[in-house]
Amino acid sequence: MKKKNRLIVRTAILAIVFIAVGYTFYTNFFANESGIVQAGDQAPNFILTDLDGNEVELEDYRGKGVFLNFWATYCEPCKDEMPAMDKKYNEYKDKGVEILAVNVSEPRLTAKSFVDRYKLSFPVLLDKSNDVTNHYGVGPIPVTFLIDKDGQVIRKTEASLSEEVIDDYMKQIQP
Repeated sequence: MKKKNRLIVRTAILAIVFIAVGYTFYTNFFANESGIVQAGDQAPNFILTDLDGNEVELEDYRGKGVFLNFWATYCEPCKDEMPAMDKKYNEYKDKGVEILAVNVSEPRLTAKSFVDRYKLSFPVLLDKSNDVTNHYGVGPIPVTFLIDKDGQVIRKTEASLSEEVIDDYMKQIQP
């Protein structure tokens, strides 16, 4: 009888451990996280470092429209949209619209070489640890979030953007 009771207890403990491990695995890798930022959400604040080593905080741009773009140098669509983003940045920066381009987990030198090659003038931020990228729920890049002057995400787009679309998006977030 004692052997049967021990077997039942051990089996129950083992089942609880397997359920806990299975649940942890599922929530970390397969569950749709409620923390993923979507249109209608308040944009989570973050602090990242720019290419010059200065800290940049999203909250500091409250009152402006923010075109928040996640990109990397190996991303072919990013190479196409970055020059168009820069052209529109120069057109809209004095109208209360800011571009923040978050480089996803690449070394500073790699991002800086890209910025210099394309002569980009908007702020480029480094997310070396992918904390902000993951918090925003960014998967394949490029991904762009349009944030209004009140800090609300009004659109999330997971595609390469043409100059015309960028212009339209800048108009949407212009205060």
